Parts: sequence; structure tokens; C-alpha cells
Amino acid sequence: MNHLEVWAPYADTVAARIKDRTHPLKASTGGWWHLSEPVAANEDYAFIINDGKPLPDPRSAQLPYGVHGPSRQVDHSAFTWHDGGWRAPPLSSAIIYELHVGTFSKEGTFDGVIRHLDYLCDLGITHVELMPVNTFSGNRGWGYDGVGLYAPQETYGGPDGLKRLVDTCHGKGLSVILDVVYNHLGPEGNYLNHFGPYFTDHYSSPWGEAVNLDGSGSFEVRRFFVENALMWLRDYHIDGLRIDAVHTLVDMSAIHFLEELAEAVKRLEAETGRHLVVIAESDLNNPRVVTPVAAGGYGMDAQWSDDFHHALHALLTGEKAGYYSDFGKIEDLARALTRVFVYDGRYSSYRHRNHGRPVEGLPGTCFLGYIQTHDQVGNRAKGDRISQLVQPEKLKIGAAIVLFSPFVPMLFQGEEWGAATPFCYFSGHEDKDLGEAVRKGRLGEFAGFGWDPAEIPDPQALETYTQSILDWDERENEPHRSLLDWYRRLIALRKKSIDLKDGRMNRITVTHDENNQWLVISRGTLLLACNLNDKKQMIPIPAKKQATSVLLSTNNVEIVKDAVILPPFTAAIMLMRQSEESNDH
Repeated sequence: MNHLEVWAPYADTVAARIKDRTHPLKASTGGWWHLSEPVAANEDYAFIINDGKPLPDPRSAQLPYGVHGPSRQVDHSAFTWHDGGWRAPPLSSAIIYELHVGTFSKEGTFDGVIRHLDYLCDLGITHVELMPVNTFSGNRGWGYDGVGLYAPQETYGGPDGLKRLVDTCHGKGLSVILDVVYNHLGPEGNYLNHFGPYFTDHYSSPWGEAVNLDGSGSFEVRRFFVENALMWLRDYHIDGLRIDAVHTLVDMSAIHFLEELAEAVKRLEAETGRHLVVIAESDLNNPRVVTPVAAGGYGMDAQWSDDFHHALHALLTGEKAGYYSDFGKIEDLARALTRVFVYDGRYSSYRHRNHGRPVEGLPGTCFLGYIQTHDQVGNRAKGDRISQLVQPEKLKIGAAIVLFSPFVPMLFQGEEWGAATPFCYFSGHEDKDLGEAVRKGRLGEFAGFGWDPAEIPDPQALETYTQSILDWDERENEPHRSLLDWYRRLIALRKKSIDLKDGRMNRITVTHDENNQWLVISRGTLLLACNLNDKKQMIPIPAKKQATSVLLSTNNVEIVKDAVILPPFTAAIMLMRQSEESNDH
């Protein structure tokens, strides 16, 4: 039995509708309202503000009828967990796999994901990262336009479905990271402004009014989001959170919202004895995001590194549209590998200003490295993956660089076998006017990339969603099978090698030749040589190093004194030792 309460400082009266009866709530301090009599678990209810229409609870634990329907109480203690001895591995040793519940399996549910967990274990994955699973409008979508932030999407399997997935992951040795969105809410079913000042017109965001993090009433707004984060970690046993687009969180408070969130998670970690992490997405190139709070930072454990992605993608594909115009040279990739940010205070021609700040004293494991993400695939006009843009040989080079990098590697679903299915942006908004606005908005977004509007799939069309569902059968066919085998071997080497898990940035050296298109990355006793040229060539090994054997390669490699000979578009990882000449001194 639970007592209903709601923060509604805008209300003159608040009532709860339960089983066709209306129960008035009593006003309390700070804008809170309480219902004195308890409500049974699994009971449906809605709030009525100022005698208006019934609205779902902003903190609904379950929304069984969608974003416009009544809320349902959930007794979290009723679920039987089997992960009492589970402890998540450190992020520094992680191999993360980002997936979208609705397209990862034919079922499009939490149970559908469970069916493929053994595959992920066999691949060598350690952490499963779920794109947002909070309730959104309609029965299909990415989840970033959610409005029921406390309620798992019903079409995915609701609260119990998510708990089954997390419990099963832990039983198989997999950590779970959940993507959460605190920078905005979706437009359909967003009733927060009926209750209180959740948003402010003092600032703007790409989605309209910004979330109110520093104005009047912001204490409770911040509490709303912090307690949401703690709920996922506590009630659903999630091991970590990925915070979407933190650069759009405008907060001029002395204690930034991200700092408050990080500290709250650390307190829960101490209370539960579980290792918990918080990962940020930010395009500010600001190391303060992952700098410890004691050193003046926000205290996030890690952040996505788009500069590394952009440098690698532009180099492999040759694309120069949009933000890729700032990248494309091997020098850019070398800079990302050794300094994290390519733009660390340098002038960006795409932004027409200086951008970023240098990373100093932070390990590479504070940053995630990747060649694909939901954003970088799904925000293309046709949702085409890099496997549709370059030949398999280049894909293998890209994979080798990601898994040889000093960053925490992350894969996007299907990447490891070069999935032929696209990952499009799709939605299923019930509001027709909103659906039309989304269509027009997508067309406008792609203007800067020069994509033909006629080729952009309709995000509201069912076909746009269904064509994005992974085809698991294609793994057995070439070239998918060979690429998958390559990923498996790279991941196995990454997990076995101490050198590749060492995130110290002063332990990595990179040499390259822009004209001849080759790159050599040295990490301890291992060396990765990449020939991005369409001609066979001899690539020098760094001074005082000597290759003794080839551990992995995409083609036949010949080792000669002080160099290796690589065929066109070849990557090779070699075991190194100090050369005899260097030992003589």
C-alpha cells in the first residue's frame, strides 16, 4: 500500500481519480499535495488539477494505457531478484554494446533482447547499453521524446519486463547501462507544466523551453530528475546511466546539476555496495565534465568522444559535409588518439570559432570511442551504416582502431557483422499534426548535409521502423561472417591484453604519413599498423621497437627489419620488443 503525493505548486486544488471516485488531496509545504488514505499496488489513478481533466502522475511508475492514460502503482519489492552476488566490472575494462530494444529483435521487447544475450556474451561484450526505455507516445520510437520518465515503455514489456532483462543480464555476467534524457521531454503527453515550473523561458533549447534547473522552483525540478536516476539504479538494478546531450542543460547554479547528480549516485553506490557509473554525452569538448568534483569538475565517470568518431569516419569514408568538414586527415585521427579532442581550443571552420579545451591528466578510459552510434547512423538521411559506405577491408581497419584505442570501446547493434539493415529515425506519434511537424523537421535537419529530401524516409511510416529491425540470419553469410569473426578476435585480444586496457595517455604513441596514407599506433608491447592506401607499401616501425610476430591481421603481412610490409587496405596487430640496437645502449 502506498500513499499518493504530487508536487503541484501551480494548483489551487488537487484530487485523485481512483476507480471512478474522486479523492481530494491535502496541501502540504513546498507545493506538495498528499492523499492520506493508502492506494493498493497495481491500482490505476490519475490527478485532477483545478477541476481539469485527469492527468497522469509526473512520477508514474507504470503507464499501461500510454502517455495520456492513468498511472499505475508498482510494488517494486514484489519482483524476485536473483542477482544478489552481482558486482559490475570497472568501466575501464568494458566492451559496451549499444542497442535499441524495439529493433534489436523481431519481438521488439525486453524479452526479445534476452533471447540474444548469449550471443553478446560469446562476442565478448561486458556492458549492454539500452537506448531510452521510458514511456513515449505511440508504440515505436527512439525513446528520446519520452514523457513518462519513471515508467518503462509498456510495448517493450513494462516494469517487470525490464527487471527480467536486467536480472538475466547479471546472471550472464553482463552489466546494464541505461540511456536517460533530462534535457527535454517529448511534445506529446507532456503535462508537467500543469503541475509546476518544470520549464523556463529564460533559456531556450533545440526542443523549445529549457528545463528549469536554476530558476524559481528549480530545487524540486532537480530533485525530480535526480530521484529518477536513483530509481533506475535502485529499483531496476541498473549499473550505470548515460545522460543525453548534457551540453543542452543550462544551469548557472553554484553547484551544477551534473555535479549534484554524480554525488547522489556516489552516495547510492556507498549505500548499496554496488559499482555504479554515470556517462555523459557532450559536444562541448570540455574535460570538466569528467573531471572529479574535488578538482572542480562535474564528476561524470566518462563521456562520449565524438571527435574520435568524426576523425575516423571522415578518414574512412571521405565525407566532408556538415561537421565532417572539420575532419578527414590522418593527422586528425592521430590527434584524437593521443589528445582525445581534435578541437581542444583550436579554430573550427564548421563552427566558425575556437572550440574545446585540452585534456590534461585524465585517462583515456574517461572517454568512449566508437565508429558507430545510434546518433551517427540514425541521424543520417537514410539511416545508412558505415558498412554501406565503405568496403569490408576499411570496416576492419576502423574496428581495429576502435578496439586498439585508449578509450572504452562501444559498438552499435549489428555493427560487428556489418548489418545491411539501416537504422532510421522513426516515430509513432498519435497526434497527426505532431507527426507532420516531425516529417518537416527531419527535412530541415538534413539541409546542411546536401541530402536529397526525396530520399529521406518518412519517420512516421511503419515501414521506416520495420526496415530498421536487425536481420540476425545474415550473420551466416559473407561478408558478414568474416567481419564478425574479426570483431570477435579483436575483442578477445582487447580483453586479454593489459596494454590495451591501460588508459594512460602517455603510454600511447602514434606515427603517420599523410601522403602515403598509413598510421601506426603503439601501446606497450603491441603495435597496430594500418595501410589506408590502395597500394602495397613498407611502413616503418617506431624507433627502438622490433616486431616479433603478427597476432591479428586482415591480410598477409611481411615483417622486415625496422618495418612491416602491408598490402592495400590492411590492418595488422603485432607483438613488439625492444630492438637489439636499443638494448646495446
